[in-house]
Amino acid sequence: MPPPFTLVRLRESRDAFAHAINIAEESGAGTLTYVGRFDLAEFAVVLEPAEPLRMARRAFYAGMVALTDALRAYAPPNKEVAIDWPDAIRVDGGLVGGGRLGWPSSAREDEPPRWLVFGAMIRTVAMLDTGAGVNPLASALDQEGFGEAGAVQITESFARHLMLATDTWQTDGFDAISREFLKRLAREGQTSRMIDGHGDLLVRRSGADKTDRRDLRTALAAPSWLDPKSGGPRL
Repeated sequence: MPPPFTLVRLRESRDAFAHAINIAEESGAGTLTYVGRFDLAEFAVVLEPAEPLRMARRAFYAGMVALTDALRAYAPPNKEVAIDWPDAIRVDGGLVGGGRLGWPSSAREDEPPRWLVFGAMIRTVAMLDTGAGVNPLASALDQEGFGEAGAVQITESFARHLMLATDTWQTDGFDAISREFLKRLAREGQTSRMIDGHGDLLVRRSGADKTDRRDLRTALAAPSWLDPKSGGPRL
């Protein structure tokens, strides 16, 4: 791991996101929990924002930019790595996983939270029968030609790109992160999109009289890509 990160390795049966939340208070910023699995890249990082929670949630976008860049570093040429707002990641249309965000249940919207945890899970190997037409909306990195990019490589790549995203935010402001995230969204014809100061997505369709607001806090309550029964990305 790059110098700012402290790696915590977990057994395959553990949950990187839940463990990071459990130790966030004592371990502090830069703690990165990692589960060494064959079929999934699963990790989470502890953050300590200085902004009130309602604004600090925007750190989720920096995490998603870093996660997509981590995948792009190993993607074959012309493979599209795109985001379904706010949290799901698809490669050429197939769902491979996504990101999620946690914060203290007692945190107030108008005060900085003691910590945030950004977690991610990416399906690296398809473990089920995935012949043509079986799961047309799901995929895995091995099916998409990512070669030897496994959990270790994706986790390390994420850590490096999160450092870059953080530096971009500090140097050029959140607008720079916002632009990068919006460029990664799945295409939506004849619409303009922007992210406001609280992280909500504003969508205005061409010719429409009003702007559609999509609330980030509400959207993060239940990850769209996560199957609660299996504990992994949906099939």
